[in-house]
Amino acid sequence: MTVAPHSTPGPGPDDATDADADADTTGATGDTAALRRRVEEFVAAFTRRKAARTVDFPGGFAALDDAYALSRGDNHVLVTGPTDPEALPGRVERLLGHLPHRAVYIADEATADACAGPLVAAGYTRSELVVMARTDGEVPATGGAREVDLPALRGPVAESWRRFLPGESDEVIDTLVERRAARRRGAADVRFLASHDESGEAASWADLYLDPATGLAQVEDLVTAGSRLGQGHATAVLDTALRAADAAGCPTVFLIAFGDDWPRHWYARRGFAPLGTMTAFERA
Repeated sequence: MTVAPHSTPGPGPDDATDADADADTTGATGDTAALRRRVEEFVAAFTRRKAARTVDFPGGFAALDDAYALSRGDNHVLVTGPTDPEALPGRVERLLGHLPHRAVYIADEATADACAGPLVAAGYTRSELVVMARTDGEVPATGGAREVDLPALRGPVAESWRRFLPGESDEVIDTLVERRAARRRGAADVRFLASHDESGEAASWADLYLDPATGLAQVEDLVTAGSRLGQGHATAVLDTALRAADAAGCPTVFLIAFGDDWPRHWYARRGFAPLGTMTAFERA
């Protein structure tokens, strides 16, 4: 899963009201529970393929990549089914003990509640991630962004991480920039999209993961450069992603947003409805 600590907080508001958005007013359509299961399967499969190696245990697995050891998004435990809550902290320690951080993501809300006590007692903090999907709605008539290669994003992405993590070491920033390369392994079709300013510099960008076999696509890490907020670049990237997903035979597009931050409302106004939550437990 790529929405992990060391994930960026959101697209950047495209108008003055985005940061003060009202609560979500859109509702999921169709069989929400079935769609939620499909999304969970997509996330688990993406995480396995992206990882350099995985280690299974009853109810989940660890995804590991020594090349990006400082990235929680590339080194964490994903709980995908029933597991022993009391045994989980010890399992995580054995799996992630060589790392300077611990991160556990739990897809099922009831399982997360059951595991919360032992994990919190072991020093973990809990936060909620909202799974949102766009299952219908008109495909945007225009986009405005285009597919780019990783070198075009290195500078802007590094600048954005320095803005989000002031004072962080160059080693960590470099890891967070370069880890994007591993995401190409995660799905059948992985694209990096960017909207550009008048000088040709990437002003807003995102990942798009396409799986026509399941009809699902994920938008991930939609970010706008600090100097280009409020200029419509994030909308251009999202609209381009929606158009590309539709053209690729992926009518359902989902994303994972922080539960306590404003971008989820920005996405809701663009047709995304909540399917439920995933839970993150983190410890330094």
